Amino acid sequence: MSDFQGGTPLLHLIVLAVVQGITEFLPISSSAHLILVPVFTGWADQGLSLDVAMHIGTLVAVVLYFRRDVAMLLTGAVDVARRRSTPAARLTLQIIAATLPVVVAGFLLKDRIESDWRSPVLIMVTTAAFGVLLWTADRRADRAEGTIDGLTWRDVALIGAAQALALVPGVSRSGITMTVALLLGQRRPEAARFSLLLSIPTTAAAGFLGAMDLVGTQDAALRTDALIAGGLAFLSALAAIAGLMAWLRRASFTPFVIYRLVLAGVLAAMLALGWLPAA
Repeated sequence: MSDFQGGTPLLHLIVLAVVQGITEFLPISSSAHLILVPVFTGWADQGLSLDVAMHIGTLVAVVLYFRRDVAMLLTGAVDVARRRSTPAARLTLQIIAATLPVVVAGFLLKDRIESDWRSPVLIMVTTAAFGVLLWTADRRADRAEGTIDGLTWRDVALIGAAQALALVPGVSRSGITMTVALLLGQRRPEAARFSLLLSIPTTAAAGFLGAMDLVGTQDAALRTDALIAGGLAFLSALAAIAGLMAWLRRASFTPFVIYRLVLAGVLAAMLALGWLPAA
């Protein structure tokens, strides 16, 4: 497919946006998949600007799907400002508290995220290791009765600390936060709900910084690519969220664990055969 008015071929944008939208909220690591797309296809790495644009698209999707919860969080923010002690205020403060570790870690480790941590070997290891951890947590979920209304501040601190680990590709932000929530006794849909709500401030912060770079750029082609990729990521993410929540109301995380282990196995085989660069 030929170039249109952007700097990236339309086929590339479609593949990247669909991959981002589907994997962002599934416990399989969107950052790892975005890194692996150019590795598998031989395409040039799309870079962080397009990554950010697609994250903004997925942000809009999660806000739309959880619009009632988002409205509650906004009400909670008003209650916090007015020093009112309400369930909405408590949830808002918990989301903020759980977000702080990843914001601090992201600021301190920005250079390493952009360069050192985009390795297929690292992705292989983290994909397998955190897949096994998710499986371990999921085995306990059949007897779980917890809801996010019952999360303690200790629980929130643990989930927030775990989210910071997701800066390493292959860990999966949604995967690690859902894993820890399951280990803390949350039911599967509730673990997913808190994880996806937690994605909103994190993605919004990263998206804001990246959006400022995009707005300030003189590269019109890059802006066009970003708009197209963001829109396609929004559509695919909305479908993925709806599918995930419907699945978890009646089934387990097992398919995602299997997928992670299979992907890690494929990467290991390709690395052993010399078909992938080690770094």
